[in-house]
Amino acid sequence: MNIKKYKFPLLAIAVLVTVLSCSEDYLEVEPKGTFLTENYYSNQDEAFAGLVAAYDFLRKNSGGFENMVTMMNAGSDDFYAGGGNSTDGIGIQNFSNYALNAIEMPASFWTDEYRGVNRANLMILKLPDVPMDDALKARFMAESKALRAYYNFILVRMFKNIPLFTEPVSPSEMYNVTQATPEETYAQIEADLMEAISVLPSTLSNAEFGRLTKGAAQAILGKVYLEQGKKSLAAAQFAEVNGTPGSTSQYGYKLLDNFDDLWDIDNKFNSESILEISHTNESFAGWGNAYNDDAEGNMVSTMVGPRGFVDLDTNDDVPAYSSGWSFNPVLPELYELMKNDPRFEATILDCKTLEEQGKISYVKGYLDTGYFLNKFAPLVSEEHTGAGDMWLNHRQNSYAIRLADTYLLEAEALGGSGARAQALLDAVRERVGLPSVSVSMDAILNERRIELAGEGHRWFDLRRAGLLASKLSGRGFVSGTHEIFPIPYKELENTKIEQNPNY
Repeated sequence: MNIKKYKFPLLAIAVLVTVLSCSEDYLEVEPKGTFLTENYYSNQDEAFAGLVAAYDFLRKNSGGFENMVTMMNAGSDDFYAGGGNSTDGIGIQNFSNYALNAIEMPASFWTDEYRGVNRANLMILKLPDVPMDDALKARFMAESKALRAYYNFILVRMFKNIPLFTEPVSPSEMYNVTQATPEETYAQIEADLMEAISVLPSTLSNAEFGRLTKGAAQAILGKVYLEQGKKSLAAAQFAEVNGTPGSTSQYGYKLLDNFDDLWDIDNKFNSESILEISHTNESFAGWGNAYNDDAEGNMVSTMVGPRGFVDLDTNDDVPAYSSGWSFNPVLPELYELMKNDPRFEATILDCKTLEEQGKISYVKGYLDTGYFLNKFAPLVSEEHTGAGDMWLNHRQNSYAIRLADTYLLEAEALGGSGARAQALLDAVRERVGLPSVSVSMDAILNERRIELAGEGHRWFDLRRAGLLASKLSGRGFVSGTHEIFPIPYKELENTKIEQNPNY
């Protein structure tokens, strides 16, 4: 997001440091030169710094090796984990073959979201006492509550049984934390979003792109309702976001005329973008940052690029791809489904055919199919050449929510029937020159599979449809276990948190 230009050392504003001994006594060290909650948030600039810190973990969608997009793709029926070998990222490999356990569950999918929750909670706690304009303070509060809701939604959707924090918690209190029921968590998420929606702006200036709007919060709330099966409530929220299918909505959202333009890395914050995750190639990130929250580039680009790519014929029309790590190879079933679809070339890079034609060569990675995710494939022309490592500094943004997504979610919430559901489905197809097909839940699921391929949605779509077992039993999926993730083992040590069933 544009506001990422405001970075602060370690963003330590969210940290309380306590040094404990083996007894009940403890040493109190007076910190010097450190931002603590007691001496920060004293003015508007510091409040804005705290808000930037709360936004930071949106980057989990496509930033860092353990990102949501490649992880969720790996467990779907359209991709394998891929990579270099069967142990290249053991967490993503074991999700792909449904052997994931509490010890190998990547802890960052839990801890990063809770770090976001904690930073949002600090803002909510401190903002009332900050001397600043009341209207601006109300907006900061709305953004903080919407962020807290979004992070909690990611957590409850993945792990189901999670602790619910509405205020900062000290390290010593963590040992007594218990889990809320999913119903309690969802109720808090809904309350936060509804409060935020009443305050957030409908549109943004260019300098504010990347911040939450009323439409983005309503889209999140629609997803929250749909995940719980509250279809009529979900449809109502999505309708506010979507407006008349194919036209410009009240918030300025409109399907792009050209599907391929969605993947032009310079076409950021376009009319189809509802919640967009910003990346930059200007950070100093090196290998020490690859697994942390401080690598600001799009890691999906590096991960899904073909390994050892070489352009053998520079006179043809094949773009010069930058080499990557060959994660998320596309399964032949998706290739066959899409090969005659207008969205194929923007979605799938067919290295198999290009190699057979003598145009390129590449190194075969683990479970190679010859097909790669082209939406994020890195180009030589876009390689980072400044300070920091090239692999960690791709600047392509990613969409957490875009308009075609909410069109199809509304059609699903409407039960896959009726004139409006038909119009929503038709608009997505018309954009790429495809004829109308009769609307149904199957037609919507199929359209989502093609339209949103590789964007991290398919696994959750299958779960809502009750199809995970039928689609993934051959990969080891077990009903009653794998619908949710195991809680990372370290989160259970010396705490009252209980592991999810059957892990």
